[in-house]
Amino acid sequence: MAPSRDFYDTLGVSRDVSADDMQRAYRKLARTYHPDVNQDPGAEERFKDISEAYDVLSDPEQRRRYDAFGPDFRQVPPDVDPQTWARARAGAGARGGGHSRRGGAPPEDMYTRSDGFQDIDLESIFGGMFGRRGGGGFGPIPGADQEAEIELTVEEAYTGGRRTVTLSGVDGSRTLDVTIPPGVTDGQRIRLSGQGGRGGDGAADGDLYLVVRLAPHPRYRVNGRDITVTLALAPWEAALGASVAVDTPGGEAKVRVPPGTSSGRRLRLKGRGLPNPRGRPGDLYAEARIMVPPRLSDEERRLFEQLAAVSTFDPRRQP
Repeated sequence: MAPSRDFYDTLGVSRDVSADDMQRAYRKLARTYHPDVNQDPGAEERFKDISEAYDVLSDPEQRRRYDAFGPDFRQVPPDVDPQTWARARAGAGARGGGHSRRGGAPPEDMYTRSDGFQDIDLESIFGGMFGRRGGGGFGPIPGADQEAEIELTVEEAYTGGRRTVTLSGVDGSRTLDVTIPPGVTDGQRIRLSGQGGRGGDGAADGDLYLVVRLAPHPRYRVNGRDITVTLALAPWEAALGASVAVDTPGGEAKVRVPPGTSSGRRLRLKGRGLPNPRGRPGDLYAEARIMVPPRLSDEERRLFEQLAAVSTFDPRRQP
């Protein structure tokens, strides 16, 4: 009988790893061994092991039970105390090593032999509490909650809508129709009830949480619900002031540019960032960037030369 895999070793992390560090380790391994990108014959099996380990350790309750009971955690009833479990295993192990009890050799049903190894019979240790729970062997076992990532554009995050996503896991691929609520932010989780791990013996299935990741955008920079966009200005617009159109994820908006605006100045459009169904929406910031004509006409050159001759402005000697 092959030794049980240690889930922490499978993910290459220590037993005191934080949830964030464990997630990073899982993502790195998943990208490496996903069957869609790794054609090695053993990659799919390795990916299944990685996914199983992360499914267990990313769930706080399952991780606690795994730490307490080890590979047998799924077989141990919920009301078994970890210390009682440890003492029972230690006692059974000592008897299995040749130490006799007062009554002689251990009972024959204490162990079951498998390929030369001796396995602890859980029923004999705990007085038959196994196998009597609901007729399903070890009783109903709720399905584990699971996580997956979903990448959205800024526009999709702003408006919400329907998305079809395909997820790969230990049970193969599956396709889900997902409703994206308007105003989701990077790192926010979308809960899909009953779409997680399968429950055992009639127990409820777990939930699936889709973690939102906003894709890099050529125009918008997002921080929480606030959005920053570059606002290109001609020198005369910046100097004299202007009302300028600016693109936002929700459509075109007008921004008033005050006279004397320099590059880098941020002009706030209140409430034009990502919406918030439960509170105040984010803001949109138009960041000024002054642009000059790449080529000047004769008249433009004459006017710029005239301005240079009469102006006392020195941008390198500002207070």
